[in-house]
Amino acid sequence: MKTFILMTKLAPEAAARMKEREQMGKDWLEQVMAKCPEVKFLAHYALLGNYDFMAIYEAPDEETAAKVSMISMANGAFKAESWVAIPYKRLVQLSREI
Repeated sequence: MKTFILMTKLAPEAAARMKEREQMGKDWLEQVMAKCPEVKFLAHYALLGNYDFMAIYEAPDEETAAKVSMISMANGAFKAESWVAIPYKRLVQLSREI
């Protein structure tokens, strides 16, 4: 399994519905788990900055990560980016090969 970081910025209409945020989050998670059952979430954070949320998760491949981003976009995200994350120790190992 690969580790991915999902960075999400809510659309203004979704951001204005903060009282519904808990249910919106539950609905999103249910959809991800139904359509990508192999995904394992490791952490989820609310942010104050350029993005509203960050989720760290494991998925088998980039296509599954793309589906997670697309589900986010279909559920009120203005912007959703999935980034692959390489463990630091692995990066050090790779640097030795250069």
